[in-house]
Amino acid sequence: MSSHQGVRDFYSGKNIFITGASGFLGICLLEKILRTIPEHGNIYLLLRPKRGKEIAERLEDIKKNQIFEVVLKEKSVEEVFSKVQAVAGDVGQENLGLSPAERKLLTDNVNVIIHSAATLDFGDTLKTTVDINLLGTRRIVQLAKECARLDVLVHVSSAYVNSYRLEAEEVIYPLKRDPDELVSLVGKLNPEELEEQTPGILADHPNTYTITKHMAEHEIQKAEELFPCTIVRPSMIIGAWKEPVPGWTISKNGPQGFLMGAAKGVIRRLPVGKELVYDYIPVDIVVNNLLAAGCFAGVTKPKKVAVFHCTSSTRNPFRWLQVEDKINDYLHLYPLKSAVWYPHLKLLPTVAWYKISALFVHMFPAFILDTVTRLSGGRPILVKLHRNVNTSLGRLEKFIFTEWKFTAKKTMDLQDWLTKEDQVDFSVDITTLVWLDYFTDLTLGARTYLSKEPLKTIAAAKKKDKILLALHLAWQVALFSLIWYLFACATGMTMSSSLFVLPICFILYNLL
Repeated sequence: MSSHQGVRDFYSGKNIFITGASGFLGICLLEKILRTIPEHGNIYLLLRPKRGKEIAERLEDIKKNQIFEVVLKEKSVEEVFSKVQAVAGDVGQENLGLSPAERKLLTDNVNVIIHSAATLDFGDTLKTTVDINLLGTRRIVQLAKECARLDVLVHVSSAYVNSYRLEAEEVIYPLKRDPDELVSLVGKLNPEELEEQTPGILADHPNTYTITKHMAEHEIQKAEELFPCTIVRPSMIIGAWKEPVPGWTISKNGPQGFLMGAAKGVIRRLPVGKELVYDYIPVDIVVNNLLAAGCFAGVTKPKKVAVFHCTSSTRNPFRWLQVEDKINDYLHLYPLKSAVWYPHLKLLPTVAWYKISALFVHMFPAFILDTVTRLSGGRPILVKLHRNVNTSLGRLEKFIFTEWKFTAKKTMDLQDWLTKEDQVDFSVDITTLVWLDYFTDLTLGARTYLSKEPLKTIAAAKKKDKILLALHLAWQVALFSLIWYLFACATGMTMSSSLFVLPICFILYNLL
């Protein structure tokens, strides 16, 4: 039985500084601390003014998120957030954009730093990703060096920082390019020159995100002898498995975004390798991994930075083949009242096949619906949405059709290291996750938290779903009949003699 300090005890009384707190992972991390570690110290959130909102207003927006409904059933907003303080700053600016007074507040008081802030856009320029992912981490390390009472630094990385390797271990792999040289180069080149040289700079990295996050790990490693530090590498983070509510999400990335679009009837095709392993990891498991890893490093004080893969590919692999036959059942179990067409999602094996199919099942219907919307005084968005999807496929194709294996032995050892109580409350074990059950919860979560439709609307949505089915079938009958008629006219054949056109239309339609 473990006799060391548990996770709650470790964080009790400690002042925690969190970057990226308004993001998907950050807000879930904040909720977990507030709900399960009641004796926590002050929690400082690095927030930057955004879209005309000052940080006090942004903090109020965070408090209103539905994720806090569980903890707010037991305590008032004032009680729950009494020790939460917004700090104005930006990891992409010199000195983190902190005022001297706020920097002193942090360096005098912070015991734990959890650095989650990053730009996740695979299409961002090298300048942006260097400023935020690489230099932002360097600035966090510098702040950590100045903290008089620091116990541990937890860095959120990504399993894909080593995406040039199809199998990756829980180690920091050597750099292939000097970060300082890259920083200097980015500072010298104008935007056009930098864009031209970016492919050569990336070398075997697929995008600017992975190369700068890879370099950021080395910034953490440089500080490993100064204070305890740890790196957690999540794969694709998806909605909650268990906490605080199964299926909770605010992210439209990954399968929850697909489910949202499919439930609307807007996304009808998806390019995936059905038999490939996709490394998805629920956000609540990532949060547990961050807190457990921070406790481990803070208690054991390892001489080398501890690296943990928060991944599923080698522990509980997911393949779309496992849920393909059930996805559409889920969409009609929890239909949307706001659906614009009858939902039916089909998985296609290549991007080329998807693009051909999308012309008929995405772009053409989108054009019709946008035209109707425009004539009725609304704002047409569907054609633009599908164009953006098609554009992004070029950046995502490698991630869609490549299978990675991330070993997670250290993470499994971390689960064993935890106390018996923590193995339940801060579990990092996903071997018992049943993907079919999980996707049922995720479909409902996307409905509730992304489409903002409460449970009480399901009955009305199911009635609409039946109407949309009738319209969908009527549309197919009308379309096939029109093709049949036009074929008969063009060939001079009678309608009865050209009847064979109908099954051909049906077969071709189902191939799309």
